[in-house]
Amino acid sequence: MNRKAFTLVEILLVVGIIALLATIAIPNLLRSRLSANESSAQSTLKTISTALESYYVTNNNYPNNTNLLIGDVPPYLNKDFFVGSYSGYSYTSNLGDYYYTITATPVSASTGLHTFTITTGAVLQQL
Repeated sequence: MNRKAFTLVEILLVVGIIALLATIAIPNLLRSRLSANESSAQSTLKTISTALESYYVTNNNYPNNTNLLIGDVPPYLNKDFFVGSYSGYSYTSNLGDYYYTITATPVSASTGLHTFTITTGAVLQQL
């Protein structure tokens, strides 16, 4: 008997193995994505805080508007993180002459699980 094709049992066995591997791998990939987004949010908050502190050193007060960080020459920030979302997080600011609070909020539960905030003096907190 000359056999040139796979049997149904062999094909079902291969499909079963692939399905088993997928059920193990997909949750780990999603968890890794959440972790990466959260790390990116913390890093972005530190970048924004550094820009605000640099602005303070130069001007003796914090900006009352985040556009001043981007519009200055040279800019304190190269990207406007406050418009839209960045790595699954949206950023909001509360600015005063002598204080600031920047909050990173996940866009959805699939992009992040924690909300982070950074305040005057670069104090980073997880809410």
